[in-house]
Amino acid sequence: MALNTEKNLKLYYSIKEVAQMLNVSESMLRFWEKEVPMIKPKTTGNNIRQYTEDDIANIKMVYNLVKVRGFKLAAARKMLKENKSAVSSNTKAMELLIGLRDELQKMKKQFDYLT
Repeated sequence: MALNTEKNLKLYYSIKEVAQMLNVSESMLRFWEKEVPMIKPKTTGNNIRQYTEDDIANIKMVYNLVKVRGFKLAAARKMLKENKSAVSSNTKAMELLIGLRDELQKMKKQFDYLT
C-alpha cells in the first residue's frame, strides 16, 4: 500500500492560521462566525477556536461570495441557505481559476525575463 502524501495530517487550525490562509483579519472571521450560521468552529474550554477542514471550506465559500464576487453578507447568507452545493462548486472552480491565473502570471514573468 502506497503512502498518501496528499492527506493533510492536521485536524484543527487556529483562527490565526485560517486568517493567514485567506489573508483576512481574525476579527472578520469572528464577525462572519456570528453572522453566518454554517460557520461554527469547535471551541475548547478556554474559548479557543479550532477550525476543521470543513469549517475552512465553509469560510472559503463566504469569502468567495463576499470578497471575490462582491455580495453583501446578507445576500451571501441567503445564497448559502438556498443552494450551498452550487456555491461550493462555484468556489472550487474559482479557486482553480485563480491558481491557474497565478501560474500563468509566473510563467509570463519568466518568459519576459528570457526575452
